[in-house]
Amino acid sequence: MLKISGHLSIPDAEIELHAIRAQGAGGQNVNKVSTAIHLRFDINASSLPNDCKEKLRQCTDRRISGDGVIIIKAQRYRSQEKNREDALLRLQALIKSATTVQKKRTATKPTRSSVKKRIEGKTQRGQLKSLRGKVDDSH
Repeated sequence: MLKISGHLSIPDAEIELHAIRAQGAGGQNVNKVSTAIHLRFDINASSLPNDCKEKLRQCTDRRISGDGVIIIKAQRYRSQEKNREDALLRLQALIKSATTVQKKRTATKPTRSSVKKRIEGKTQRGQLKSLRGKVDDSH
């Protein structure tokens, strides 16, 4: 059972894990041992609430395929067990980020003193720039 939040969890039967050979450097270990983990999670067939499924489908993450399957390849570590944990943590983080509702921003008005400071700063800067002009030595 993968726990996402206090009231949301995914049964292990819905998460498909396959051990595959990792890419890259690693010598004999890479050639012989299947340490990388290929995780597949079908959003449509899952037991997640419908609103959560919809948010995940609308998410523009490259790990979510067009038919609603989350595919995560974990090959960061040399051991299969650590890669399995990593893949599950990444799935958990992806679902958590899609389901959290962002707080609506409330527009605020700048204070009178901050507006005054800004305008004073602009006039000072303008005066400084006007002093940079050519000097007239005709007198």
